[in-house]
Amino acid sequence: MIQYPSENFDDRPEGQIIDILVLHYTGMKTGKAALERLRDSKSMVSAHYVIDEEGEVYQLVEEEDRAWHAGVSSWRGQKDINNRSIGIELVNPGHEFGYVDFPRKQIKSLITLITDIYSRHPIPARNVVAHSDVAPARKQDPGEKFPWDRLAKAGFGLWPFKDRGTLEGGACPLPLSEVQDMLRLYGYEVSHSAEMDEPTTLALKAFQRHFRPALVDGNPDRETVVRLSWMVMEAMADKIARLAGPEILEMG
Repeated sequence: MIQYPSENFDDRPEGQIIDILVLHYTGMKTGKAALERLRDSKSMVSAHYVIDEEGEVYQLVEEEDRAWHAGVSSWRGQKDINNRSIGIELVNPGHEFGYVDFPRKQIKSLITLITDIYSRHPIPARNVVAHSDVAPARKQDPGEKFPWDRLAKAGFGLWPFKDRGTLEGGACPLPLSEVQDMLRLYGYEVSHSAEMDEPTTLALKAFQRHFRPALVDGNPDRETVVRLSWMVMEAMADKIARLAGPEILEMG
């Protein structure tokens, strides 16, 4: 790991637990340009870590400090995600500059880094999120090419349908208000409007980028809604496991 300090950080609230991991792409033409921007005091942005295409890891901000990576954001009712999160930037030009697949070496280094982070912080599976999950109105990174399934297979985050199967398309099988309830229950900030308003459409797009990347259109079709239902159940099961502890689960 290369220490590459940025001045763009401040203190976390006293006693703050770190329980969210936010993944980004740099969205710039080169990794060098991204590193320079994340260290430039005028940019007012930073991240705790950057991983380049070759898998090299740069630490810009210490984990106990508050990096400026999430911006205006929300997850599971929490508004200032920077307070309680660690931000990791993956070097990738992003949608604006020729979005590409994430190299295997880069993802391998990411998994190693997350393993290390997990040894220090209690991060629930559904709190391993995309920047687009916590800021769907502003962001789309790390995008539909990011291998969330590979991350989940390594034990970090969640993924629906372990066999990576797909469902046939079709109309939304539930009232829209119930879809909104599930989006909110999983973590997205949406209202109970029962209408396809902009926050609902953007939250659905963010969900699809993360959990149904084959088609990102913001429509609550059958496959999207079934996957959303699955993710809510997976999140609840993970919460029960964390509350009960292994000794109680073994008694069952």
